[in-house]
Amino acid sequence: MADSYVDPGTPDCRSALRYLWWLVTSQGRRIAAGALLGSAWMVCLTLPPYLLSRAIDDGLEPGRWPALAGWVAALLGVGVLNAWLAIMRHRTMTRVRLDAVFRSVAVVVRQATRLGGALPRRVTAGEVVTIGFRDVAMIAGTLTITGPGVGAVLAYVVVAVLLLTVSPLLAVVVLLGVPLLVVLVGPLLWRLQGVEAAYREQQGGLASRFEDMAKGLRVLNGIGGKEVYAERYRLGSRALRAEGYRVGAVTSWIQALGVGLPTLFLGAVTWLAARMAAQGTITVGELVAVYGYAAVLVVPVTFFIEGGYDLSRGLVAARRVIRFLALEPDSAGREATSDAPGTPSTLRDPESGVEVVPGGMTALVSARPSDSAAVVDRLGRFVESAATWDGIRLDEIDLTRIRRRILVADNEADLFAGPLREVISGALDRDEETIGRGVHTAVAQDIVRGLPDGLDSRIDAQGRNLSGGQRQRVRLVRALLADPEVLLAVEPTSAVDAHTEAAVAARLHAARSGRTTVVTSTSPLLLDRADTVYYLVDGSVAAVGSHRELLDGLPGYRRLVSRGTDSDDPGRPDEGTVPPTREAVR
Repeated sequence: MADSYVDPGTPDCRSALRYLWWLVTSQGRRIAAGALLGSAWMVCLTLPPYLLSRAIDDGLEPGRWPALAGWVAALLGVGVLNAWLAIMRHRTMTRVRLDAVFRSVAVVVRQATRLGGALPRRVTAGEVVTIGFRDVAMIAGTLTITGPGVGAVLAYVVVAVLLLTVSPLLAVVVLLGVPLLVVLVGPLLWRLQGVEAAYREQQGGLASRFEDMAKGLRVLNGIGGKEVYAERYRLGSRALRAEGYRVGAVTSWIQALGVGLPTLFLGAVTWLAARMAAQGTITVGELVAVYGYAAVLVVPVTFFIEGGYDLSRGLVAARRVIRFLALEPDSAGREATSDAPGTPSTLRDPESGVEVVPGGMTALVSARPSDSAAVVDRLGRFVESAATWDGIRLDEIDLTRIRRRILVADNEADLFAGPLREVISGALDRDEETIGRGVHTAVAQDIVRGLPDGLDSRIDAQGRNLSGGQRQRVRLVRALLADPEVLLAVEPTSAVDAHTEAAVAARLHAARSGRTTVVTSTSPLLLDRADTVYYLVDGSVAAVGSHRELLDGLPGYRRLVSRGTDSDDPGRPDEGTVPPTREAVR
């Protein structure tokens, strides 16, 4: 099972049924063992009625105590054997289910990692959680039918053969009655697939709405929209409840028929056998055997119905999983045809006109932070664009190579739960000295000292036990410890006070000396440390130079970065003022 999580293999996503079949073939030996044990267990269930009938007919006659003792001993032995088979069957099928769970979770996690920054734009976190927990569990439950399901067929055949030795009429009743029971439940199973699929879709949407509300609760409180959003959630919850009632109605009928129909069938066969015994057609022992065969037959019939129920739900869940696995990351349509530059090289974004020269700190300034962030997304290849690296289009370079050398440090990047040391170190182990340098650069010493166990203190998911400024500095530490060739940081100091911001600016410039760094900000403290500043208007470069050169040459830039209250549009160059170009600044 550990291997199934480390290397789950390549799933067959052509259809839901093929995905389930892939899970079966991925653990073929275990499935075969479960089927063998399930079949032996089911077949052994049919032996006690036969042994009991022999004990009655042969052992209850006067002077036949040895025969009675022999049949009773055989009955006890079969009981012990069947108990052992049941234990081993259950243990094996539990492993089958767990392997399917781990394998499905692994491919879902791998796909989420592959989608990367495109994941939030393609599917909500609530949907991913629903797939990773509920749908995966339903799929795993479906594989249970590979064990007792095979045994149920064999038990059905064995009972029919044994009944032939008693009465051909009873054998015919059984042979025709069991398929009839399954056929009666079939339409309900198809109905269940439809209502279950609709329910799962609404459940995923409601989970996403709840997640959005939980994330934005503070904002909703501030603008007075909490009740409005809560009412929408209540309406969605009522609709989901109504859909759940529909699923429950179908499910209740399936489960009722799964219990009731086999019981009625048992009664019909027993009544028929009792009439034959009263007429002398069969012996008392054979009557007991027929009752036992019919009672045993309830088990495979129930498995037939429950297996169909599980398969129906599993197909619904598998469709959702393969739909998620079919999603493609951004730029996936263009094949990687070029190698990444062998040395630090210039990044260029033709859409905005920004050029990032290697080895220095570049700042992007815009009245609309989203414009600067869009440039970073293009340079980091998080969206489709014509951005180049040393003249080579980024979408022509293998994405893995780009991710190893270019890091986008988003101000809203997720923080995973765990010890602070692991949160900031990422996938690699860092020594104390390296961690200390990163913490010092991000001015995060107070965070470490303020936590009860320092670097070993547990951080909640998304850093909920940290303040906004602390979360921002923890993200910066994590980005610095990754030590990328190119660091693209979005608003790295927007949530800290001026004193901390000045220290971060000075230390960041020193720590990244000789390496390429791009920051988006309107903070003069950070901009003053940048080697080159790009002033963006409507997403395009309006001017470029040092912070002080732009302050002297552009009143609009000066008003923007000084955070003044001038009524003029700070995002546009002043009329009559010619913004300096790169050549003019030089």
